[in-house]
Amino acid sequence: MNKLNKPTTDIMYENWEPVIGLEIHVQLKTKSKIFSPAPNRFGDEPNTNIGVVDTGQPGSLPVLNKEAVRKAVQFGLAIRANIPLFSKFDRKSYFYPDSPRNFQITQFDQPIVIGGSVVAEVGDVSKHFAVHHAHLEDDAGMLKHFSSFAGVDYNRAGVPLLEIVSEPCMHAPKEAIAYAMAVKAIMQYLDASDCNMEEGSLRVDCNISVRPRNEKKLRNKIEIKNLNSFSNMEMAIEAEIRRQVRLYTMHPHEDPSKVIASGTYRFDPEKKETILMRQKEEADDYRYFPEPDLPPIVLTEAYIEAIRASLPELPHERFKRYVSDYLLPTGSAAILINEKKLADYFEQALKICNQAKNVCNWITVEFTGRFKDSGNTLLNSGIPAEHIGKLVQMIEEGTITGKIGKSVADEMVASPSKDPEQIVKGNPDYQPMQDTSSIEPLVDEVLAANPQSITDFKAGKERAFGFLVGQVMKLCKGKASPAVVNDLLNKKLK
Repeated sequence: MNKLNKPTTDIMYENWEPVIGLEIHVQLKTKSKIFSPAPNRFGDEPNTNIGVVDTGQPGSLPVLNKEAVRKAVQFGLAIRANIPLFSKFDRKSYFYPDSPRNFQITQFDQPIVIGGSVVAEVGDVSKHFAVHHAHLEDDAGMLKHFSSFAGVDYNRAGVPLLEIVSEPCMHAPKEAIAYAMAVKAIMQYLDASDCNMEEGSLRVDCNISVRPRNEKKLRNKIEIKNLNSFSNMEMAIEAEIRRQVRLYTMHPHEDPSKVIASGTYRFDPEKKETILMRQKEEADDYRYFPEPDLPPIVLTEAYIEAIRASLPELPHERFKRYVSDYLLPTGSAAILINEKKLADYFEQALKICNQAKNVCNWITVEFTGRFKDSGNTLLNSGIPAEHIGKLVQMIEEGTITGKIGKSVADEMVASPSKDPEQIVKGNPDYQPMQDTSSIEPLVDEVLAANPQSITDFKAGKERAFGFLVGQVMKLCKGKASPAVVNDLLNKKLK
């Protein structure tokens, strides 16, 4: 196994190896639904975005949305998959109130995307995760439960879905999260989906099994349905792994297939455990057969190549550029590229201040931290990227100190439209001390109080100089110009 694909062992399971595969359902961003002209729009009144096809009226016939096909091909090319020139649709029978036709139109054995791999950053390592296939299908409606009754909203019925099925190639929760976030980023960079997990436009089913580390055969898997946040997903995977390990450990001499029976589970975030919903169906239970009302999808090489030529910069390409051109740490680059809007925001700020590392730090640490407990985010705050660029530039130029910068950032959060330059001009406390005559007594005081640091500095210990600078800044409450402090200390120490 090469270095890129070495399993991540961030959680120790002793002698057990988790095996994880994901099915990611992504709603495609099209104006209309996949087989009908009804609007593909979230948030409208229930049962208003529907038509005869969506509700399964007798005699209604589906017509394929070309834009959904194009977005599926875009994704396939982005992950370097094979795009067959011929693919087809099938019927998958199941009987739930949210499916008015009693079947789903999907792709069973000849999908539109085959193979490919997704590159994701796991810690400091780039890993390649294999994709089995991706297929087009229509979404079901949504069941809504009330105190004394339940209803069905068919607005979502017929929304185009791309289901992306990985190989069982992940071996830790963090690998699964990294892979899912990378898929989400790819779809956003392609503008193929908004991937809003809260609105259900990206949903993840996790298939999990565990086996002894020296065993090659896969054991029975458990599927956890419809995880709608990455934090819940990580907790759910870890809880299920520990549950399976515990059961196998308690029954070491029993047939493993009887210890863990395949089933469909849900995750209870309050109890932090997985709960059985139903025993797992097999493919035969769905009675797949070719969809008689839709012709197959027939593509041309020219069509595929035209889409390939129009692909934008993709997340991993942007990651490599940030690391090589801007010298960003891999962790910081991964945070930025995983959210396209955040990476775009970062690049807007760079137009004002070209100190990439510092701009990145202010965006991903300082400002993000200020919104952590508010339920808001920097991207939704209303603070223009240019204002963050200005703030960092003022610190770089010595107009303000880093400590004053943090106070200015607090005011920017409180008043998002305020320009940091105006904030500094309007507050006398934010004017750094530039006057040598005011700073020199503080330098003398620090030198007199720290003779050992002077000795250490002269002995070649550079840290001693940083300590002395820090003591001066402490005395002046961070208001002195760092450049003036450094200059005075250098002169006096020499």
